[in-house]
Amino acid sequence: MEWTTIDLGQYLTSTFPGLTLVPSLYHQWDIGIHFELGAGMYQFKDDGSLNYEMFDCVYSQALSIFNELFSDSDEIFLVTNVYQHKSYKMNRINVYNHYLKNKDIKLRLSQETLPNVFNDEATDDYYTSRFSLKCRKQDIKYPLLIKAACNEDFPLKPKFRSVANYPDVFFINITKNVVFFIYDRGCEVIATNKETVLPLYEKYGDWLDEYSREEIVKRFK
Repeated sequence: MEWTTIDLGQYLTSTFPGLTLVPSLYHQWDIGIHFELGAGMYQFKDDGSLNYEMFDCVYSQALSIFNELFSDSDEIFLVTNVYQHKSYKMNRINVYNHYLKNKDIKLRLSQETLPNVFNDEATDDYYTSRFSLKCRKQDIKYPLLIKAACNEDFPLKPKFRSVANYPDVFFINITKNVVFFIYDRGCEVIATNKETVLPLYEKYGDWLDEYSREEIVKRFK
C-alpha cells in the first residue's frame, strides 16, 4: 500500500483548522466524544494498594474504542508531545523504540520544536518537542502504548520514560479523519464527520463522561 505524502502540519491545517493538538480536544471541536474510563471504580483499595481490577477495566475500554476507530488498512499518524523546560536538554523518549513492531518505519520519524502549545503564561518557559510517525495499526504495539498512556500517574508498567513531563500521545487516523487521545482515566475522540463516531456514541453511551454527557447527547441529536 502506498503512503500519502502529506505531513502532519499540512494535514492538521487542512483537516482540523484551528485545532491545537493538546489535551481537551473535545472542547475545541464540535464533533467529538469524551469518555470516562473505569467509571464508578477507584484506583486504590481500602488497604491503599492499587486496584488492578480498575486498571484492567480502563485498558479494556480504551482498547475497545481504539479498535472501533482504527482498522488494519487505515493510515495513522502516531504523535507524541513532550513538554520540556527551556533549561533542560531534550532526551530521547522510548515511544518509538519500544512500541514499534516494524523498526524500519522509524526512518519516517519526524521531529519539530514548537513554542509553548498551552495558552498559559505560567508555562512560557517551556517548549514542545513533537514527534510524529506515519504508520499502520499492525506496525505498532498499540495495546502496550494504550496501557502506558493510562499508567501516567501510577507505579505501573508499561511506562513512558522521559526527563520531561509525561508525554501526551495522540493517534490520528488520516484515512477516516479521526483524532484519538487517551489519558489515565478517560479519552477524547474528535472527527470531521459525525457519522464516523456515531457508532461509538451508540455502542458505548454508558461510558460517556458524566460532566459532558448532556452536551454530548445534544451533539448527536
